[in-house]
Amino acid sequence: METVPLPEFPPPKATPVHVAIIMDGNGRWAKARGLSRTAGHKRGAEAAKATIQAAIEAGVEYLTLYGFSSENWKRPADEVSDLMGLLRLYLRSEIAQIHKNGICFHVIGDRSRLDTDIVALIEEAERLTADNDRLVLTIALSYGGRAEIVATAQQLAKKVVAGEVSVDEIDEEVFASHLFTAGLPDPDIMIRTSGEQRTSNFLPWQLAYTEFVFVDTLWPDFNADAFNQAIGEFRRRERRYGATPR
Repeated sequence: METVPLPEFPPPKATPVHVAIIMDGNGRWAKARGLSRTAGHKRGAEAAKATIQAAIEAGVEYLTLYGFSSENWKRPADEVSDLMGLLRLYLRSEIAQIHKNGICFHVIGDRSRLDTDIVALIEEAERLTADNDRLVLTIALSYGGRAEIVATAQQLAKKVVAGEVSVDEIDEEVFASHLFTAGLPDPDIMIRTSGEQRTSNFLPWQLAYTEFVFVDTLWPDFNADAFNQAIGEFRRRERRYGATPR
């Protein structure tokens, strides 16, 4: 009997190396339940922990979370104070476990606006976890993408004036090496929760060729299943980086 060859299927697309997430919807989640916005942020912190674990289990190497934007400083003072309190609590209670799990913790953004004790906690967490390589977890705090680009341009301009680099030497690679995210690969996928479909000044340089996945789920309800569904959507896409489609 003649053997009929089985059809050949293309191998599944690889897991994204770098996943970036805009964690949106804490306030709306709380409002729908008659709770304070702080309660929503607390539940959002639990969702972040679940997502970090899901990323590790999926084989993701880099995870970047938009925790607090430069525009968020304009929120009511009591809400900002509560958020900073949650950040302190997280840094004091979770970093030991993050270190135990082999996660390298990193923060990007304008630290000058953060309280000195928070900056000290961040620096200690970064030192403690610097050699871990199971997952690089980056939290964007007091972060604005346009401000990052301006700061990078200013830094390079000073180097030109000092004679450390010539104008002709500045290309995309050199520019990227001076961004807050220097050393990190650009995100393969950016997930935004809550149904909003914009990037809100998050990594504008780095997201140039990133796949966007917008989901209706409010961030406090985001979990491993939602994360894996977003990764599945990424795997179904063909990334061409501007090349002619096949």
